[in-house]
Amino acid sequence: MKKREQRPLLDELDRRIVGLLAEDPELTNKALARRLGLAESTCAYRVRALRERGVVEGTTLRLDLAALGHPLQALIKVRLERHNAEHVNRLYASLVKTPGVIQVFHVAGADDFYLHVAVADAEALRDFVLLHVTVHRVVRQTETHLIFERREGVGVLPVPDPAAD
Repeated sequence: MKKREQRPLLDELDRRIVGLLAEDPELTNKALARRLGLAESTCAYRVRALRERGVVEGTTLRLDLAALGHPLQALIKVRLERHNAEHVNRLYASLVKTPGVIQVFHVAGADDFYLHVAVADAEALRDFVLLHVTVHRVVRQTETHLIFERREGVGVLPVPDPAAD
């Protein structure tokens, strides 16, 4: 299991950069520098430093799962029979490599994992659970919940005030 290192807090400029990139991840360095009133080289340096520190990771591509033949999404709750690092790590590693898995959450509480999956139909969902989840001897129980709709939350950054522009 991976320990998170304590990262230094962001200064005001870093927060502004992250906020603008969160609004529009495709902003060019030139456009970002212009909006911040910075030299392009300064802006590029700050963004690179944010990436190196792990504050900004990659870019996100959102796919239309239905257009890709996977219109049915579900959350599958998984409870384990036995809890030790070897079982948890082995299951985790297997689940994240399984086609159709969008995200895997290792959680505290009555359940041990939540899987966000996308499949073609109800039969494929049943087969997914039977062929990829319950086949692990450490899995004691699963519970599947269909997702009717999914919306992104505002996240952890302050919501920009449109009146401030």
